[in-house]
Amino acid sequence: MTRSPRRLAALSLALTLALSACAGAGAPPAQGPGQVTVVTLATAPVTLTRELPGRAVAYQVAEVRPQVNGIVAKRLFTEGGQVKAGQPLYQLDDAAYRAQANSARAQLARAEATAEAARLSARRIAELAKVKAVSVQDNENAQAAMQQAQADVAAARAALDAANVTLGYARISAPISGRIGKSAVTQGALITAGQAGALATIHQLDPIHIDLTQSSSELLQLRRELAAGRLQGNEQLPVTILLEDGSEFAHKGTLQFSEVSVDPATGSFNLRVRVANPEGELMPGMYVRAQVGSGIREQALLVPMQGIARDPKGNTSAMVVNAEGKVEVRPVTVSRAIADKWLVEAGLQAGDKVIVEGLQKIGPGMPVQATEKGADTAPPASAAAAVPAAQQ
Repeated sequence: MTRSPRRLAALSLALTLALSACAGAGAPPAQGPGQVTVVTLATAPVTLTRELPGRAVAYQVAEVRPQVNGIVAKRLFTEGGQVKAGQPLYQLDDAAYRAQANSARAQLARAEATAEAARLSARRIAELAKVKAVSVQDNENAQAAMQQAQADVAAARAALDAANVTLGYARISAPISGRIGKSAVTQGALITAGQAGALATIHQLDPIHIDLTQSSSELLQLRRELAAGRLQGNEQLPVTILLEDGSEFAHKGTLQFSEVSVDPATGSFNLRVRVANPEGELMPGMYVRAQVGSGIREQALLVPMQGIARDPKGNTSAMVVNAEGKVEVRPVTVSRAIADKWLVEAGLQAGDKVIVEGLQKIGPGMPVQATEKGADTAPPASAAAAVPAAQQ
């Protein structure tokens, strides 16, 4: 009985020492500053672009129509091929028009002969009038007859020119150079001047136009930035054309003009881009997208997307490392995405260190140890050697 209290006291002391030893062994070491990766911001000139939808439109379009009546004697082109301006396309049966031209030519010859006789007669009478052999009235009548004969020659020559023009219309030629479509008529078809349907249509596809659509609100914002001096003009910036499959067209375009009015139904206006199309890859009516330069911002500030956070209300912010080495939250205003970065409008400035990695382990006001993104982050040799020693 006397030993029991001593044994209980000894057991209690041993248990207390054991618990103290276990508690001391499991206590975590004091933690140092958090490790984060930062990007130091710097300004640089950036070309701002806007991707707009559009459709390809032929540079020139000409509908081939007859100017005289006739029967198609021959088609002189290959459907779907290239034609040159002035190249014959259709030959009509021109027998009647050729006969009219020959008749007009004969009328001209008769008028010229009559004019020559009147000229000779007027000269002789004028000589006789000098010696008073004929009256003054006879001389005046002879001179008037000569002038009338000369007018008849001019009229006959004009009639011959008109007949030749009509005869020339019997051979229908291409008004412009380009690619011609299918023929609406075949050999032996009767065509008439002023008919509703075109014989064929020619499209000039090199160069080709791209008609784009842009919101009027974007135009107002662009004009404000240009007026404030934050942007330089975009007239000389090349335009990149994206095809329907997302691939980039081989040739760059240039902005030609923008409409002077806004469509009240859509609130947008049209822009026209001119682009070379030597291979004929772009065809009229094809849907494309175009990356149009809005301007050049000389002092643009870009921040990686992973460094910008957005709350449920849509407000954006960034965590930066201040001069004291602590985390600071900055409200930020961004306008657009450029590749994998945001364009900063307000809230940050050149030289700020924006945290892009390690955001889950830090909070506002916490001291951190910052490492520049892309720098060598391998631990020093002394620290690497100390790890195994601590584990032993």
